[in-house]
Amino acid sequence: MEPLEITDLIAHPHVIQAEAAARLRASGQESAARLVEALPAVDGVLDEAQRRRLLRRIHAEIQRLGEELQLPRRVAEELRIISSRRRFTRVIDVGCGAGYVLRSLARARALPGVELIATDLDAELIDMGQELAALDGCDVTFRVADALVVATDGTPTVVISTGFLHHLRRDDVGPFLARHETPDVVGFLHYDPEPGWLTNLGSRVFHRSRMREPISRHDGNLSMRRAHPARFLLHTGAMAAPSFELACRDGQSLLHAFRPLVGVRR
Repeated sequence: MEPLEITDLIAHPHVIQAEAAARLRASGQESAARLVEALPAVDGVLDEAQRRRLLRRIHAEIQRLGEELQLPRRVAEELRIISSRRRFTRVIDVGCGAGYVLRSLARARALPGVELIATDLDAELIDMGQELAALDGCDVTFRVADALVVATDGTPTVVISTGFLHHLRRDDVGPFLARHETPDVVGFLHYDPEPGWLTNLGSRVFHRSRMREPISRHDGNLSMRRAHPARFLLHTGAMAAPSFELACRDGQSLLHAFRPLVGVRR
């Protein structure tokens, strides 16, 4: 059984504490099970207010990773390269979390004339993103939605993500990339870590030094180990999305722990 991320088990209301801990133990994650058992609960169900506050703290810490890796700047640079080859008037972020990347692009006015839509299936994170965007005065639309359903109304669109691909099982990567074949998608840009010992070491050091929540540390390190190699992404993408010219840097790097899988419609 594949290891589980704790946040995947506690992302929704009415989490039965014993069941979540049992699932972690079944996958051999004793320490993770103990972390869940230490969370506040009422009559065996995780305290809802505490659960929501915890998830907000965790995603605030995840934003630190994006800040350290300068993901908004790097995403903007890649989008400008795509725009030199294909015109687009909308960017949709899939699995946006609290929408850090698009909020940053909006604040910097990095993509004038381009509509920015942040999507996630987690309503709590979308609420968090909307609140932060309102505080910042950012022109970003947040939706509880499937990004690739949104991208079907005739608007030339680039689909982006940061730290999303590794949440997909190996067998699910192809079907996800195949959905970009809809005519409205003219490009995609999916940032994710290149797996390996150097990435794992850097992740351990970063999460230990920069994150305070034990669950952030657990899930962050596990995420890095679940990432898909560039060669796999290129091979799978070529089969699943043949209308796109693909690029993805192979090999680990201290300076670029996250690298993009880039697709531009031919």
